[in-house]
Formats: sequence, C-alpha cells, structure tokens
Amino acid sequence: QVQLVESGGGLVQAGGSLRLSCATSLSIISINTMGWYRQAPGKQRELVAAITSDGRTDYADSVKGRFTISRDNAKDTVYLQMNSLKPEDTGVYSCNADSRRLGLQLKDYIGSYYSYWGQGTQVTVSS
Repeated sequence: QVQLVESGGGLVQAGGSLRLSCATSLSIISINTMGWYRQAPGKQRELVAAITSDGRTDYADSVKGRFTISRDNAKDTVYLQMNSLKPEDTGVYSCNADSRRLGLQLKDYIGSYYSYWGQGTQVTVSS
C-alpha cells in the first residue's frame, strides 16, 4: 500500500517559517513529479510547488521567492520550506506523487498512470 505522510504543519505568526515534510513508501527517485498542493477554506486546491525526478522545480506565483521545494532521494522524502508566511498561505497542505512529467496533460499521458496523495497537514498563519 502506497503511503505519503505529511508533517510539520502548525500555527505560526505572519512572517514566520515552517518546514513541511512528506515521507513516502515509494522510491521517489523513479517518480516523475512530486508536488505540494494546498486548499484554503472555500477555495479549490492549487499547486504550490513541484519538483521533478531530475530536480527541476516550479512554483505558484504567489509563493515564488518565499517557498522552496526539495527532495532527499535517499530518505524518499520531499520538503517544503516556507518562509515569510502570510495569512493567505493558510490551508491544508497535501503531498502528491504523479507519474506525469511536469506540465504534461493527462489526456496526453501514455502508459500506466498513477497519482497518490497524503492525508494533508494544516498550516495556519495568523496576522
């Protein structure tokens, strides 16, 4: 059974920092794209940051310069360092493992597709 377990969420004041971890039962070196998503109350889930198997990264415009995604293949763990946090960063942050290359649409995917999710961790930023 595939498991992705997030940790590191919590309550922090605006301007503070948090580091999220996503420990997986997968061998992440073989996963095309690992991503962090967040869902704020009343809003759709959005991609915050992604990292590919060859180390390329992509960020939502709202977090560029403040968040950093990284991966430790030896530990099968992905991290999200979040600095200069803002109240609008509040939400449930979830880790995702996707077999697609970054930016590839599902309709264009060839092969056995998978997408695994963790249970999420709450991040609350107070003003």
